[in-house]
Amino acid sequence: MEAVLARMRALDERLPPQDGVAVFNRVYLTVTETLYRRIEGGAFPAPARAQTLSVRFAERYLAAVESDRAPACWRPLLQYRRHPGVRPLQHALAGINAHIGHDLAVAVVSTCRVLECEPAALEADFDRVGDTLVALEEHIREELMPGPDLLEVADPLTHLVGSWSLDRARAGAWAAARLLWALRRSPGLAEEFRDSLDAGVGLVGRCLLTPAPLQPPAPLRSLAAACR
Repeated sequence: MEAVLARMRALDERLPPQDGVAVFNRVYLTVTETLYRRIEGGAFPAPARAQTLSVRFAERYLAAVESDRAPACWRPLLQYRRHPGVRPLQHALAGINAHIGHDLAVAVVSTCRVLECEPAALEADFDRVGDTLVALEEHIREELMPGPDLLEVADPLTHLVGSWSLDRARAGAWAAARLLWALRRSPGLAEEFRDSLDAGVGLVGRCLLTPAPLQPPAPLRSLAAACR
């Protein structure tokens, strides 16, 4: 994990702070550092297995952002990374959506191949990694959600990000990993399913990156002011 952490830190130093990839990278660097400390601290019963899954998972992200042809799930974030109407919270959630919705399933299968085990053997590690991500998502929403509380109810951004759930994405990733593993002896079908998963997650990411106005429309601002 030291190698992937070094690559994330290098990205953090190289990218402008407001770049959408930089926003997600800071979030994911925090997650990976936390996971590394937990694994080293004995929070995972099989640390080598947990570390293999975490590294395979992180490498999917790094390969995508360093590639000239990223998977479909990552393209919305890469295309809208400098859009002035897209807020940091959207960049962070779009990255998490791509990484959980697509990369996690592929990483589970890759880890099973390396360790020569069934997905069921990784389920406990999968759940512990997911628990860390859920706690992080709550932190992201608290830190990056803009505007006073009275405006958040009427803000289109609140509605947009409220329509996405990490718990549902995580459950979908586990189901997708099991299906991909079941299809491992039918490479054509497995590839077709991966492509479909990639495209579907990319579509959700594009929706999450819908440019939002910096302020709600004037009538909503007046209503919020009247409620103060």
